[in-house]
Amino acid sequence: MNDNTNLFGELVFNDAVMKARLPEDVYTALAETILEGKQLSLDIADTVAAAMKDWAVEKGATHYTHWFQPMTGATAEKHDSFIAPKSGHGSKAILAFSGKSLIQGEPDASSFPTGGIRATFEARGYTVWDTTSYAFIKDGSLCIPTAFCAYTGESLDTKTPLLRSMEAINKQALRILRLFGDSTTTRVVAEAGAEQEYFLIDEKLWKRRPDLVFSGRTLFGASPPKGQELDDHYFGSIKPRVSAFMKELDTELWRLGIYAHTKHNEVAPGQHELAPIYTTANIATDQNQLTMEMMKTVARRHNMVCLLHEKPFAGVNGSGKHNNWSISTDRGENLLKPGKTPHENARFLLFLVAVIKAADEYQDLLRVCAASAGNDHRLGASEAPPAIMSVYLGEDLTAILEDNIQAKERENVEIGVTALPNFPKDTSDRNRTSPFAFTGNKFEFRMPGSSFSIAGPNLVINMIVAESLRQFADALEQAEHFENALPALIAATYEKHKRIIWSGDNYSPEWVQEAQRRGLSDLPSTVAALEKLTVAENIALYERHGILTETEVLSRYEIRLEGYVKTINIEALTMLDMAKGGLLPACVDYQNDLAKLLSRKRNLGGFDTSAEEQLLDKIAKLSGKLLLRLGLLESILDDAAARKAQTAHSLAVFYRDNVLAAMNALRKTADELEPLVAKKHRAYPDYAELLYSVI
Repeated sequence: MNDNTNLFGELVFNDAVMKARLPEDVYTALAETILEGKQLSLDIADTVAAAMKDWAVEKGATHYTHWFQPMTGATAEKHDSFIAPKSGHGSKAILAFSGKSLIQGEPDASSFPTGGIRATFEARGYTVWDTTSYAFIKDGSLCIPTAFCAYTGESLDTKTPLLRSMEAINKQALRILRLFGDSTTTRVVAEAGAEQEYFLIDEKLWKRRPDLVFSGRTLFGASPPKGQELDDHYFGSIKPRVSAFMKELDTELWRLGIYAHTKHNEVAPGQHELAPIYTTANIATDQNQLTMEMMKTVARRHNMVCLLHEKPFAGVNGSGKHNNWSISTDRGENLLKPGKTPHENARFLLFLVAVIKAADEYQDLLRVCAASAGNDHRLGASEAPPAIMSVYLGEDLTAILEDNIQAKERENVEIGVTALPNFPKDTSDRNRTSPFAFTGNKFEFRMPGSSFSIAGPNLVINMIVAESLRQFADALEQAEHFENALPALIAATYEKHKRIIWSGDNYSPEWVQEAQRRGLSDLPSTVAALEKLTVAENIALYERHGILTETEVLSRYEIRLEGYVKTINIEALTMLDMAKGGLLPACVDYQNDLAKLLSRKRNLGGFDTSAEEQLLDKIAKLSGKLLLRLGLLESILDDAAARKAQTAHSLAVFYRDNVLAAMNALRKTADELEPLVAKKHRAYPDYAELLYSVI
């Protein structure tokens, strides 16, 4: 019987391994680098590299790679072997790995998205070791987590700005803690945990669906006779084939030091979820990227395919990635957890209203970090929060904040929140429709899509909360009497920003109207959301906290618009290919069979041919309509190609308003046709086959 505690982290060069393999002075120097950001000397790096190489080789590694996260949403790696020539010995070779190779790499940066920061011929880029995230072994290579930047210094990845945002919230949170008399905390850390939803389908069926292969979602498909209406799949018993996959996935993740904790069936047939224990935001981001990769890898070993698209199937639940976020001190105190004394609860309330203020003032940036072509299909549907931002606190906590306002109106300067020490973790029914919900000691941001890197969402949350804390610290440091200023600040902040608080049904039409009355932001599409990256106040926010320069912000705007257009273009071309090469020929073949049957019955005489006649007529009309809409989509794509010289924004608007509309029209007709065509004539596996293929 395997002891999972022994296999946990066996492929990670973690603190315990470093402590055992490094000389004490080297370990201490590296620890200071990790905790305090001190520069690592080349001599120390050489010693660390040698120990890391020896450990990796013992584990079967033959290569090393700087593992980084360019602005593609995926990870990247270039592998070099440990083998090096041995001087003076002809063909002899040794295993070598230097501190220089550990600290810095130089991958070709020419083909990664830069958003206009640099030209294609300017290929030079650098990867720099992120000492805060442990190295690990994957596929026989030592993987060294790194940041990725241009030769000129601009960030070309998602990790660098995330690390900067973590530093920003640390700096501002420490200012607040010092005001409360805390002189022992040396660091405040942003923490995150990503609940990962996904679908599993049979690999053989996936290979027969070009739309799933090329775009990750079905572009055609009529609803099956049974979907998720009975809610019988949700938390149901896990079927053997899926269970075997989950068991192996857990083992692989545990070996990589990932605390895969919860697994269960989700709402839709074929849909499942994995949730980890949350950790620091940087490591959580790295681990979620590894989790997605391992899901895909392990699924193929079981002759399945893992789908991470936000809406792989129309008409059933899409997949999200609930990002649980909190902040804690280096002594393990969660700053979003109610305390045991009025003093601790005053601190809790101040951090709480900082988040509320941040969510209200920067609704647009929260929407931006959850924006993508795939997620546009999910946000606002019946399984995801709408594109309107709101915060859920629960009735009891909302009442406490409201009472604090009343106390302020009575000129009572005491915090007076003695009810909070017994405040339970979940004091009321959790609102699953809320995009940003307080869940006892953390906030659950439910808008990000299942394929997302959580670097973006956590960067934004860190940054906007850091801005709230900065303003609070400025005000309180200048206050004559901290004890008097604090409750007034809490009450005034809540009163000003309580419009963002909503405990009702976020799916209801009434909420859309109420949100509009409150003046809340509603950005229904990715194109509309991304425009907010160009707003001067938002750019200034990134720059104020040293997270991104204006050039870096605008480059990301261009990259994401370009990604939006390319995603839809690939989907549209795939639709054309499937319609021309599969759907229309299938309809023609079936019509020929019907026509032959009709002809035989007429020749024989005495048979009622009305069914064949009506069906043939209906299919013929719909086929003609399909051909017409196919031609329209082709024409619109030709028009789009002629617009390549337009700005990225103009082109994205055209794809949103015209290409998507033509795609939806083509799909509507195809989905009407599908049930009319006999199964043996259908070109592609239908929803019933796909959704129930591994159950």
